[in-house]
Amino acid sequence: MDTLMSLPMTASVLTEYGDLGEACRSCGCDGLEVVWGGEELPCTVPQALHVGYHLTFYPDWLDFWRGDRAALTEKFGSEEVWRSFYGGPEGRETLLRLYREDLDRAVTWGARYVVFHVSDVSVEEGFTYHWRHTHEEVIDAAAEVINLLLGDRAWPFDFLVENQWWPGFTFTEPELTRRLLDGIRAERKGIMLDIGHLMNCDTSLRTLEEGADYVHRMLYRHGGLCRYIRGIHLHCSLSGEYVRAHTGFLPPRLPLDYLKRYGFGYRHILRIDTHQPWTSHAIREVVERIGPDYLVHELSAPDRGAREEAIHIQNRALGRG
Repeated sequence: MDTLMSLPMTASVLTEYGDLGEACRSCGCDGLEVVWGGEELPCTVPQALHVGYHLTFYPDWLDFWRGDRAALTEKFGSEEVWRSFYGGPEGRETLLRLYREDLDRAVTWGARYVVFHVSDVSVEEGFTYHWRHTHEEVIDAAAEVINLLLGDRAWPFDFLVENQWWPGFTFTEPELTRRLLDGIRAERKGIMLDIGHLMNCDTSLRTLEEGADYVHRMLYRHGGLCRYIRGIHLHCSLSGEYVRAHTGFLPPRLPLDYLKRYGFGYRHILRIDTHQPWTSHAIREVVERIGPDYLVHELSAPDRGAREEAIHIQNRALGRG
């Protein structure tokens, strides 16, 4: 099993690190899962650290993919705004171009796997929890996107789908998980199971031990489908109290301007999806049961020091120091 550090590839982050290889080793990590930060990928990162690549994620994409101008106008206000947000006119070709450019960056990076979110949520839905699209709609459209992207080309990486707690792939319903995997034609497909996202599906969880038990129950439900789990994003969220207090309605101060509204909604999501380190040893049995090829420390941290401290805390929960 390779243990990896999740790291955004931006100049501001990289300036915190001198020797990235030594930084990884000091945290018990073998390499990186990187997230493109909108800048040219650096050529100074040792090739041995190039392991995972997290693809670009548009939370609210299905209406754009379908070219549903009525829905887009309702959410964005004008065509000018949504064209600016997505980088082109509504429809398949804009999104396919953006994702193809990202896949090319993953190839250049030398990734052994890429990660793709399968979910759809608007700013408003993130507050109301009243969904515009069903799990099946999102899964079927995502499989279509993936198949068009990958085609018949022999890509040099595994394509791993990641679960969320919004409509799409949640890893709570085995029949939906099978529907997604069966819909993807690529042979090198699999799952990047996000532990914190899975915990977000049950807002009744109060302790990490309850969270670990919930993950075990979902693994048991999935039975043989668990063989598709190639990696895990390791972090935890116990935000049920916040969700119960701040969802089910639109907040009264929701901005009218779309970009301001998006930022407002993003800060709300960060209160739900907290990406905190595990402190309970209960997570050890979960990891051992899955036996992933990749364990990724995907933790929220404002800087290098906080990131490394969070990884050390999680390593102690794993019995690694």
